[in-house]
Amino acid sequence: MTAAFLCLLFFPAYAFSQCPPKGQTESSLQELKKSGFLIAEVNQRQSLALSLLPCLASSDPALRDGIAFEALSFWLRKDQLDLPTRQALLEKLQSNITDNKTDKKGFSKPFSALVLSEIARTDRISAWMTSEQRNRLVMITANYLSAIRDYRGFDDTQGWRHGIAHASDLAMQLALNPALEKNQLDVLLIAVTQQIAITEHSYVHGESERLLRPVLYIAKRGLHSEQEWQAWMDKLVEPAPLAKWDDAFSSSAGLAKRHNLQLFLLLLQANTLQSDNKDWTLLNRLSLSALKGLP
Repeated sequence: MTAAFLCLLFFPAYAFSQCPPKGQTESSLQELKKSGFLIAEVNQRQSLALSLLPCLASSDPALRDGIAFEALSFWLRKDQLDLPTRQALLEKLQSNITDNKTDKKGFSKPFSALVLSEIARTDRISAWMTSEQRNRLVMITANYLSAIRDYRGFDDTQGWRHGIAHASDLAMQLALNPALEKNQLDVLLIAVTQQIAITEHSYVHGESERLLRPVLYIAKRGLHSEQEWQAWMDKLVEPAPLAKWDDAFSSSAGLAKRHNLQLFLLLLQANTLQSDNKDWTLLNRLSLSALKGLP
């Protein structure tokens, strides 16, 4: 049995179902936050990290963003979670975003993806995943990102959902990992591309900027030819499902597609301007040409 499996097997069931965790209150968690999430006792820290996972599905942004995500991100970035805990987090969070149950509140999957981006970051900095685990995470990330249809961003009462942005952050951390091969980068690039020029929703919460980041870092790896990037751009700017781009002004879906594509291309143009990287220079040229072709 793997360490991750053993950790999940013997960890109390309530740890994955209760928020605040057993033995904690919202007040006690806020006090922990004020302390800078300082828990000197190692086993207690590992246990609390796992027991905070249900709070990622909370409708309360103070618990979800301010406690669960911030604590997990802090401990991961400070290398304060041991390998069995990271393995357990990896397994449970992947299970969250592959769960077919309807997530009506819409918080669990986006925030599981966001914490997974922090998990992926630790493996990028100092490799600990097996190649099989890493590849599985790539596939799960791509499948989740491409399948997102909940485009809710920010709510004044409940805060962020931001599934597209959080999944893009996860794709970016994977794209930055030198252990990934070209075929794995292609899987991520295809998933990202499917969400760039959607017709269902007009991005207004920074989604286009977050979708751009994995594209930029995939390009920076220098593994794709000029012909491959040209083919990618040609596919990206196709008007389908519109018959032609002039039809964009005749429907809400068409206007959303034009808005999203134009915004992405403008961001791509701005972020690759005057770059010394030959692939970014190529993307700058291709994006400028594509922008000139839009009505």
